[in-house]
Amino acid sequence: MCGILGVMQNQPAAQDIYDGLIVLQHRGQDAAGMATYDGHQMHVKKGNGLVRDVFRTKNMIRLKGDMGIGHVRYPTAGCSTVEEAQPFYVNAPFGIALAHNGTLTNYEQLRKEVHENNLRHLNTSSDSEVLLNILAFELGHETKNKIKKLTPEKIFKAVKRVFKRIEGGYAVAALVVDHGIIAFRDPNGIRPLSIGVRENGGKPEYAISSESVAMQALGFKILRDVGPGEAIYLDAENGLFSQQCTRSRMRPCIFEYVYLARPDSLMDNISVYKTRLRMGQFLAQQIKKDKLDIDVVIPIPETSRHIAITLASEIKVKYREGFFKNRYIGRTFIMPNQAIRQKSVRYKLNPIPLEFRKKNVLLVDDSIVRGNTSKQIIDMVREAGAKKVYFASAAPPIVNPCVYGIDMPRRQDFIANQLNHDEIRKAIGADKLYYQKYADLEKAAHIGNPKIKKFCWACMGGNYPTKNITEEVLARVELQRTPCETGENEDQMTLL
Repeated sequence: MCGILGVMQNQPAAQDIYDGLIVLQHRGQDAAGMATYDGHQMHVKKGNGLVRDVFRTKNMIRLKGDMGIGHVRYPTAGCSTVEEAQPFYVNAPFGIALAHNGTLTNYEQLRKEVHENNLRHLNTSSDSEVLLNILAFELGHETKNKIKKLTPEKIFKAVKRVFKRIEGGYAVAALVVDHGIIAFRDPNGIRPLSIGVRENGGKPEYAISSESVAMQALGFKILRDVGPGEAIYLDAENGLFSQQCTRSRMRPCIFEYVYLARPDSLMDNISVYKTRLRMGQFLAQQIKKDKLDIDVVIPIPETSRHIAITLASEIKVKYREGFFKNRYIGRTFIMPNQAIRQKSVRYKLNPIPLEFRKKNVLLVDDSIVRGNTSKQIIDMVREAGAKKVYFASAAPPIVNPCVYGIDMPRRQDFIANQLNHDEIRKAIGADKLYYQKYADLEKAAHIGNPKIKKFCWACMGGNYPTKNITEEVLARVELQRTPCETGENEDQMTLL
């Protein structure tokens, strides 16, 4: 999970990209970067840390130009280095900077092709750098007759060949010198991407973003989502061009709606906020049947708040805020190792004893992954004086690693792979445990856009929507997710 943003406008772009990346900060806390073009020179600044820490006044002054792209990255496989922060840049053809959200599942094959067949040197172990070099090679193929500027048709021909070579889940924004911005989305639409437009002086300005909320914050009107397998070309002179570049089917990531996205975002014309409200309604149907003696419903902030609100309303029990959240601690799900996650829970959440003392409490969370965080929270609630603690997860059991850009542990680390339902309940210390049914989760999102029939829910036990996800691939993904935990094998691919 990363966040990408691109703008083409009639005024300096750097401040808008900065502001947009601040809005997308929840998608990545590890590194941030920006590339702009002023008609003569590409300017790039990137580094480890939050957006506000990476970009200083002197950097913003130097990032000149009316077009640019930005990226926020979160800790995933491998150990983060400044070199692996995005955007990546190559100087030929033309000069290209690229920002990428997702994972190429055929990375090993592509890396070999880029090195041996395309004769390109790779300076990092990032699949994003591989993707940039593939795009550069295919665009270069269209310049064989020393063409100084490519037409939209030639750009789309190059992107079509890129689609034929790469596999996985991805959303991409690339800034091309003397041209504009190229953006495209994987054929299953797993990773999100949308387009916005803004009028300024009679000439339209365009933006592309991982989430609509970033464009709305900048005053762009949401035009539409980029379709699966579609490419967009924002030409600095002639505006927006688009073309379907490969066969496609819609399989957006269901976990975006559960946890990753901001509630005020629209993704594939589905409101994340309303989806979470419906998750609470469906969870309530299970809980009603057991007629539990619940005194209060309390969410584990932040993601589960809206889920808990409707759940409490449906079962006619008081909703209360029972935890104070330290907003200066990052999202524990995307922290780089288990020791940091466990330590951060106590710093991040502090119970308000008055809401728990001598009460039967229903805690609502977005999901249960390893189970350690859930156990710590339940322990805190009991220490605060709760009589009984019931626990509801808005997601079904998580059992498989995501191979499309969300950092998840090895299969052996998922609690749902080690224990049955009642054993999980005992392990986390709950008096009763509820998981959302997948059919209900899918329905919660499907109601928002009935045209989308299926979602990617491979992490919850469904099929991987792309081909060739073999046991060998899964084993390699799991191996690549251990370095920061063990301190070994640091020379591994970085999945973004």
